[in-house]
Amino acid sequence: MSVYDKLKELNITLPEVALPAAAYLPYMQTGNLVFLSGHVAKKNGQPWVGKLGENMSTEEGKQAARAVAVDLMGTLQHACGGDLNRVKRIVKVMSLVNSSTSYTEQHLVTNGCSELLGEVFGEAGKHARSAFGVAQIPLGCCVEIELMAELA
Repeated sequence: MSVYDKLKELNITLPEVALPAAAYLPYMQTGNLVFLSGHVAKKNGQPWVGKLGENMSTEEGKQAARAVAVDLMGTLQHACGGDLNRVKRIVKVMSLVNSSTSYTEQHLVTNGCSELLGEVFGEAGKHARSAFGVAQIPLGCCVEIELMAELA
């Protein structure tokens, strides 16, 4: 099954690449590797604001991370010249979770992104990963994720 068949089956429409909010590029390619800048969680097109362990549950955070994965795939599609079937492997995901000091389930929040990448890309979607709890994320967002991929 192609990546696009899977996206259709999951009823996912990929967004256009978002314009950077500061002095950076949405992605950078070197050789066959593409590095996507951090994408913050959005809900209904607006920053998804919240802090895990204070005013957001792990399940809500997981849904936010899944939403970030959709945005990341939109940017990755652009980096692939419009063809996600060029993705040979998702290499690594790095997740920042806006968390209270006592919150310890950042890895479960990040599963929202990792699980969707696995669903869409199959074996090529399995990746290395880091998940960090941080005191704050730009705009007060609950999750920010960056991604590295290898292209064919």
